[in-house]
Amino acid sequence: MRVKTIGVIGAGIMGRGIAQVAAHGGFHTVLQDVDAKQLEAARKSIEAGLAKLVELQKTSRQEADATLTRLRMTRDLADACSASELMIEAAPERIDLKVQLFGEFERHCPPTTLLASNTSSLSITEMAAVVRHPERVLGMHFFNPVPRMALCEIVRALETDDDTVALALEVAHRMRKETVVVRESPGFITSRINAMIGNEAFYMLQEGVASAPDIDKALKLGLNHPMGPFELVDLVGLDTRLAILQYLHRSLGEKYRPAPLLVQYVQAGRLGKKAGRGVYDYDVE
Repeated sequence: MRVKTIGVIGAGIMGRGIAQVAAHGGFHTVLQDVDAKQLEAARKSIEAGLAKLVELQKTSRQEADATLTRLRMTRDLADACSASELMIEAAPERIDLKVQLFGEFERHCPPTTLLASNTSSLSITEMAAVVRHPERVLGMHFFNPVPRMALCEIVRALETDDDTVALALEVAHRMRKETVVVRESPGFITSRINAMIGNEAFYMLQEGVASAPDIDKALKLGLNHPMGPFELVDLVGLDTRLAILQYLHRSLGEKYRPAPLLVQYVQAGRLGKKAGRGVYDYDVE
């Protein structure tokens, strides 16, 4: 297999999760972030995640230790780019930021490097437009929490070629992920459907149809969802969900107009677990 080293850009919740499964899958992995504190938090999170897998007997202590030896951290984007045969961008959901990063990839990566975005809804084709080889650009959409969630959406942009898709599928499978291949469309499969469910839940809460706990309970017990829509949005981040809905609303029309209550929550700083308060309240250490 050609891909032996993976660079992950962004050490937030998604980036650190992708780095963990990449290193655990046998890849030499470079996790890059400009923030040293974020990198240190990512290291501690990955160590704790691997320790939990050992405790649950889902991996051995030896394999957990080997995983950590395959992982290194850097603040230098050029370092991560030059060392990696596959770059996975896990920056915040802003198309301007992602396009800027792909421009940096073009400057610092070898011409054979595969370039992937973990975006949950934005245009891969727009990111690919700033590189000389758009055929080697695609989406690899992981799910939160990455070490536990089984799926990776492989997203073909306008010019993504078959070899790039095949390599991405092989990488994802070595990361112990199931895959689906999606032709680029706003929101792909999961974000498009999930945004609508979550948005409708906010409309129901706004209208007083039921309480947030009862709406969550109904979807978990009645529709067999592993998490309720409000539990999920608090985990993902209300600001992230709002940004996705705004993009889908612009791209696909009125049925994705964000619920006013969701907009109000974001304006009030109720962004979910990361802020200590979203739909529900949380203890923040």
